[in-house]
Amino acid sequence: MLPKRALTLLLSLVLTTACHKPETFTAGKWIDLSHDFSSKTIYWPTAEPFVLKTVSAGMTKKGYYYSAYQFCAAEHGGTHIDAPIHFAKGHRTVDEIPLTQLIGPAIKIDVSDKIAANRDYQISVDDVTVWESSHGQIPDGSIVLLQTGYGHYWPNKVKYLGTEKRGFKGVAALHFPGLDPASAQWLVGKRKISAVGIDTASIDYGQSKLFGSHVALLGNDIPVFENVASLDNVPTTGTQIIAMPMKIKGGSGSPLRIVAFVPDK
Repeated sequence: MLPKRALTLLLSLVLTTACHKPETFTAGKWIDLSHDFSSKTIYWPTAEPFVLKTVSAGMTKKGYYYSAYQFCAAEHGGTHIDAPIHFAKGHRTVDEIPLTQLIGPAIKIDVSDKIAANRDYQISVDDVTVWESSHGQIPDGSIVLLQTGYGHYWPNKVKYLGTEKRGFKGVAALHFPGLDPASAQWLVGKRKISAVGIDTASIDYGQSKLFGSHVALLGNDIPVFENVASLDNVPTTGTQIIAMPMKIKGGSGSPLRIVAFVPDK
């Protein structure tokens, strides 16, 4: 047993340490970049929509309230992540993506002005190099966020996807912007990025048949975040991203809760 004096000193040290814990984050604001999941959540025309079923919601016989639900959802719908294996055989599944690719600094490239007049616009290498001419080279380890402005249309399927048709007829009628495959290849070949996110339903534009941007990015183990919300609230530089997918063992993707931290200047 500790002597009384030693015990007093130990207790004093514990209390002093507890009262002087360093702050985990500097002052700033958090921004939720995730759409919620509901019956209105947008999915690919061939995917089953999100379904939430009530197991229990009410007072129990013992006098307390209890609620529980079960949900069913495709991996790729709403705000979600594409794991490399989605388009690259033998590459990482969603549970194998390193946290260092999901948490880190971000830059945002806003091309919404160009896209306003062209639903089928593909973000070019020139769009990226023009951004760099103003803000400097994309830093190593960056999460690249692409803002098209389409997040404002959520959850209107016609405005967001170009159609509300289902099945293969719906796929044929998709019209929304994306990243040009040449730009995706340039990013993985010329820059050392961690991930890419976009505020549309796919990193490839709606009329893509070969999904070249998926192949280029995922084939180089660069995960993709799709249907990212509220990018207009994210500054061009200086943001930290935390993107946490459901850890589905062997999954090709999953729902994603992604947030941005913007420190005060």
